[in-house]
Amino acid sequence: MDDRSVAARLFAILDAFAAPAGATSLTLTLTAIAQRANLPLSTTHRLVAEWVSWGGLSKHENGQYSLGMKLWELGVQTPTARNLRTIALPYLEDLYETTREHVHLAILDGRDALYLEKLSGHHAVRLISRVGARLPLHSTGVGLVLLAYAPSDVVQQYLATNLQRFLPRTVTEPEAVRKRLAEIRLLGLARMSEEMTAGSSSIAAPIRDRTGQVVAAVSIVTRTTDTIDPEQERAVRVAAQGVSRALGYRRAQQ
Repeated sequence: MDDRSVAARLFAILDAFAAPAGATSLTLTLTAIAQRANLPLSTTHRLVAEWVSWGGLSKHENGQYSLGMKLWELGVQTPTARNLRTIALPYLEDLYETTREHVHLAILDGRDALYLEKLSGHHAVRLISRVGARLPLHSTGVGLVLLAYAPSDVVQQYLATNLQRFLPRTVTEPEAVRKRLAEIRLLGLARMSEEMTAGSSSIAAPIRDRTGQVVAAVSIVTRTTDTIDPEQERAVRVAAQGVSRALGYRRAQQ
């Protein structure tokens, strides 16, 4: 017997669309939704119809389903996401104009880096990230920054689980990750290369609010090269500092 409430079953259907790391989008058949939500097909059909009617899911011509725009519209109205994106956007645009590379803005949400904004150039390296996507903390530039400044118990819990190795260069050993996090806190900058996507490197920096707490991270993602570009690093730092100042942060508060 399934003793979950109707609400819990509805939310289980949404959870079925949680895309695995690296997926750019997710469309599912009714049967796949039922399997992922652990629901009978008849119940799934009825509840999915409710979601489609409300706008939370969209049904495609091939009979498959994907998340609907109404969920996104509601999500971007949350104070944290809306205010941060609005405040950060001019600085992200300046960073893009300076580097002509992918620009990301992300926050910590659970065990993931949640991407709030992405600006992309036509000739920039191809990536799997997208607005609204979640990617692991240990294998992304913004994720490493967010983890570096997260509370110690959050770091402990994150490193207590098996970290997925996406590419040969993905760092997954807990002590090695701890060392990276310490270096990021020392430098105020994260550098990584070919740990999530082959051929790409990332430079990321923390964004602080008026209390000095790190609330987000900004990054650029470039094609992997053998050299470090100090101008790109400077541009990322400037963007992060600009957003931080706009949020009320002053260095003297540290």
